[in-house]
Amino acid sequence: MEVSRIFDLLDQYENKYQPKDDVLAGKENGRWVKYSLKTYREMADNISYGLMKLGVKKGDKIATISNNRPEWNFLDMGIAQIGAVHVPIYPTISEEDYRYILNHAEVKYLFVAGAELLRKIKHIIPEIKNLADVYTINKIDDYKHLSDLVELGKENRDKAKLESVKTVIDKDDVVTLIYTSGTTGFPKGVMLSHDNLLSNVKATYHIFPVDETSRGLSYLPLCHVYERMVNYVLQYKGVSIYYAENMATIVDNIQEIHPHIMTTVPRLLEKVYDKIMAKGRKLSSIQKQIFFWAVNLGLRFEFDKSNRLLYNAQLKLANKLVFKKWRAAFGGEMRVIVSGGAALQPRLSAIYNAAQIPVLEGYGMTESSPVIAVNTFKKGEHKVGTVGPPLENVEVKISDVGEILVKGSLVMKGYFKEPEMTAEAIVDGWLHTGDVGKLEHGLLKITGRVKEIFKTSMGKYISPVLLENKIKESPFIDQIMVVGENQKFAAALLVPDFEYLKSWCKIKEVKYTSNKEMINNKDVKARYKKEIDCFNKQFGDSEKIKKWTLIDHEWTIDSGEITANLKVKRSHIHKKFEKIILGLFS
Repeated sequence: MEVSRIFDLLDQYENKYQPKDDVLAGKENGRWVKYSLKTYREMADNISYGLMKLGVKKGDKIATISNNRPEWNFLDMGIAQIGAVHVPIYPTISEEDYRYILNHAEVKYLFVAGAELLRKIKHIIPEIKNLADVYTINKIDDYKHLSDLVELGKENRDKAKLESVKTVIDKDDVVTLIYTSGTTGFPKGVMLSHDNLLSNVKATYHIFPVDETSRGLSYLPLCHVYERMVNYVLQYKGVSIYYAENMATIVDNIQEIHPHIMTTVPRLLEKVYDKIMAKGRKLSSIQKQIFFWAVNLGLRFEFDKSNRLLYNAQLKLANKLVFKKWRAAFGGEMRVIVSGGAALQPRLSAIYNAAQIPVLEGYGMTESSPVIAVNTFKKGEHKVGTVGPPLENVEVKISDVGEILVKGSLVMKGYFKEPEMTAEAIVDGWLHTGDVGKLEHGLLKITGRVKEIFKTSMGKYISPVLLENKIKESPFIDQIMVVGENQKFAAALLVPDFEYLKSWCKIKEVKYTSNKEMINNKDVKARYKKEIDCFNKQFGDSEKIKKWTLIDHEWTIDSGEITANLKVKRSHIHKKFEKIILGLFS
C-alpha cells in the first residue's frame, strides 16, 4: 500500500507485519510496559475521536511537552489523523521559550508528561491566549488526564466521520510545527508536511539492516525531527521501539533489551569512549599493552581496504581479545548506530567501526526533514570523516562561497508566520543550509558553518568547528569554543573533563580540591598547555590557539551553554564569558 501520510504507517504495519506485543514499549515503575499494534491503533483512534468532540479541526495546533514514551506516538497519530498540527516541544527549554512557542503557534490544547514539567509552565498557562485546556499524561490531581480524552473518544466513536476526515488530508498538508532550539534569538517554527517527513523515511529505510524481528532503542528527544523521523523509519520497517527511561539509564536499558539499532549524537559516543579508555588505563601492565595496541589499531581503520591483509588479521585478533567487550557494552547485538545532530570526530567513527559496532554518520537539519546525506553499508558510500552521499531524492550543490544548498521533497514548507525569513532560507527552491562543505567522490564533507567561520584582523579565515573537533580528542577536554573574530589570533575557552582531571591528579599526586581551584593550579595549567601545544603542531599558523583559559564548570542545557539538542550555544557563551574572552585578547 502507498504510505503518503504519517498515519498510513499504521495501516501498512497491520497489513505487512505479523502481530506482536512490543510494537512500542516504555518503562513504568521498573518494568517494561509493551503495546501491540491493536492497542496503539485503538489509542490513536480514541484520541482522534476525543479531539474531534472537543472541536479540534484541520490546522489546529496541539502541543506536547513530554519525554519519550509510547503515549507520545498515540498522540502523534491521533493528532495527524484529523489533520491537526502536532507541535512537540523540548522538555528542557526556558520559561521564556515556552511562553513564546505556545503563543506564537496559537496552541489550542496542550499535553504535558507529568508534575515536574507542569511545574515549569504552570504559572504561564494563563498567558497562553488560544489555549483551551491542558491534559497530563501522568495522573495529577486537579488536571485532566490523557485517559479522560480517551474515554471521551470511546463515548463518541464515529468511524465514518474519522475516515471522511482522513480522506481529505493531503500529503502536502502541514503535519507538524517544529521549533528549532536555535543558538540566537527566539525559536523558529519549521512547517513540515506529511510528504516532507515520509520522503525522508522512504529515502533512508533501506540503509538500516533491521526488520520486524529487530528491536530499536530510542533516547534522543522525539520532539527533535532527527529522532522522530527515524522513529517513523522503524515503524515503516516493523521494528519494535523501546524508549529509554532517561539519559542516566541508557546503559542499563541497553543491557535489558539488547537493541539492534539506535540513534545518537556524538556526545554519547564520546562519553562511552572516554569511560572505556579510563578503564583501559587501570589495567595491569600486559593487559594495558594489549588494550592500547587494539585501540591504536582501531584508530587506523578505513572502509573498503581489502588489500590490508596484515592489518585485517591483526584487527580480527583485536576484536577477539579487546573489542568484544566493547560490543557487550552496547548489548552485543547492535547492527547499526546512526550518529547525527553534530560532527562526529573521525577517530570515533574509525574505532567504533573497527570494533564491529557499526556507526553511520549522517547530516541534516530540521528544515530538511532532516536527513540530507548519510553513510551507508555499500562500498564507496561510506568514508570516515564524511557524512556519506546525498540521499537519492535530494539534489545538493555547493555555492560560490562554499555553502551547501539542497533541493527536493524534503525541503520544509517554510517558517510559520515568517515569510521574509522563509524567502531568505529558500531561494529558487534551493534551501540554504548555512553549512559549509564540499563533495569528494560523491560523498559530502562538512567543514563548518557560514556564520561561525570568522576572520581574524590579519585577514585569515578560521573554521572553529574543525579546530574544536580536533582538540576535543584530548581526554583532558570535555568542551571547547574557539574565538577570535577580528582579533590578531585564535583563542579558546576550555572546559576540562573533570573526572579525567581528577584521575590524572591522583596519579600525579596533585591534591584535588575544587574545580575552581584546580583550573588555577600551576601543574594543571602546565598539562593543558602541553595538550594545546600538541594540537597546535597540526594546525596552520593562523589557526594555532595562541591563548586559552579553563572554565570551572561543565556546560549543560540547564546552565545555558548548550542547546536542547546538545550544540554549543555560541552567542550565549560569548555574552556569559564576555570579560574572560576580552581578557584573552587584552
